[in-house]
Amino acid sequence: MEQTHTTLNPARWRDARPATAARRHSESRTTDRVLHILLRGDLSRLRVDTVAAELGMSATTLRRRLRSDHTHYQFLLDRARQYRCEQALRSNWRPGKCLAHELGYLEVNSFYRAFRRWTGIGFSTWKLRHY
Repeated sequence: MEQTHTTLNPARWRDARPATAARRHSESRTTDRVLHILLRGDLSRLRVDTVAAELGMSATTLRRRLRSDHTHYQFLLDRARQYRCEQALRSNWRPGKCLAHELGYLEVNSFYRAFRRWTGIGFSTWKLRHY
C-alpha cells in the first residue's frame, strides 16, 4: 500500500507524541528549542552534544528532558531533515547526493531510505512524478 506524502508543519510535530495528562509547558519548551536549533543549523554538524551545549546543558540532561517530553533527539533530527528536504525540493530540483549532503547524511543510501520512509515512495519515483 502506497502512503501519500503530506507536508509536516514543525509546530505540529510535538502533537505526534503520545498524549499525557500531565504534560507541562516547560517540558515542551526544550523540544521547541531543539527544533529551532535543528531547523536553522547545519544538519551535517549538529549532534546531540553540540545542541545540548548551545542550550547550556549536558547531552545526558538534554536526552532526559526530551524523554520527559515523550520524544528523543533522533526523532526531532529526522523531522527537521524531512522538513528541510521538502523545502529544498519545493524551490528547485536537486540530486539525491546533494540533498543527502545538505541534510547531514554520511551515506546517500541512508537518505534514500529516509526519503522512502517519509513519502512512501522511492526518490527516483518521486522525481518522475514531480519533475
